[in-house]
Amino acid sequence: MRKLKIAVLMGGPSAEREVSLRSGTAVANALTATGAKVVPMDIQDATFTIPADVDVTFLVLHGTFGEDGALQRILEERGIAYTGSGPAASALAFDKVAAKQSFLGAGVPTPAYEAFENAQPIGPRLARLGFPVVVKPSRQGSSVGISIVQQAAELAAACEFAGQYDNRLLAEQFIPGRELTVGILDGRALPVVEIRPKHGFFTYEAKYTKGETDYLVPASLDKNIEFRAKTLALRAHDCLGCRDYSRVDLMLSRNGQLFVLEVNTIPGFTETSLLPKAARAAGIEFPDLCARLVQLALARNGRNGTRVPGEKETVAISR
Repeated sequence: MRKLKIAVLMGGPSAEREVSLRSGTAVANALTATGAKVVPMDIQDATFTIPADVDVTFLVLHGTFGEDGALQRILEERGIAYTGSGPAASALAFDKVAAKQSFLGAGVPTPAYEAFENAQPIGPRLARLGFPVVVKPSRQGSSVGISIVQQAAELAAACEFAGQYDNRLLAEQFIPGRELTVGILDGRALPVVEIRPKHGFFTYEAKYTKGETDYLVPASLDKNIEFRAKTLALRAHDCLGCRDYSRVDLMLSRNGQLFVLEVNTIPGFTETSLLPKAARAAGIEFPDLCARLVQLALARNGRNGTRVPGEKETVAISR
């Protein structure tokens, strides 16, 4: 019996490249510990080639090209098995404006917002939102390009900053309260995590710098709120058509209302990342989490850990 061969795709051309490389290295090490043969691949663009004897690819490209459906479309066209959501769901989740429209259509509460092109004057349209507002690129992740705007005079600078990453921007009602995240794994919600940045809001630096943020795993919540958070996270995941896993970010307002902010189809897999923390709280250690995602991809492609009928070799993964 030969070892399962897994290509771990990481890197990519986005603003989140360095985090992706860290995630990919962690995943590669974890899968190697399960007994698989792992091929780490730093993907620069669409010209990559997957070795012919690879059984499945594990996608850890954050941001554009990795999470927006482009990479998934290429793999589908080449007939290569891969972890996580398909092209349509990935593109929908990555576009915050499109995702919000889907949330509203499915009855999932989300903060009020205005979408606009970077060059458009939007001051009058923000009157219904009030200040502060959150300004962000519609198609980015890891808090890249985000500002909290306290007054109208700060709006132009925030739009210019966000416009460096996308020409389609989103101004969203700021919800003061507690920031929560819920991991989804194979159709069920993992324990809720509360995020408490030590300085300001959950910026890129706060996400990926050790000691900059405290995480409560599981979050200390009223049972009813915990149930509602998990239920809303599953609904958000499902209404976008996601599969296998995701991480859903929410805000719990000071009066107890929950709002879904976004769904991350390829969340971080670094040592400070939230999905692995939630999985560990559910009794799933990091190598087992990675192995489970591989098995889901194999099962979807008719393998489930063994080669399809007619092929000579068998493959196995120990977890």
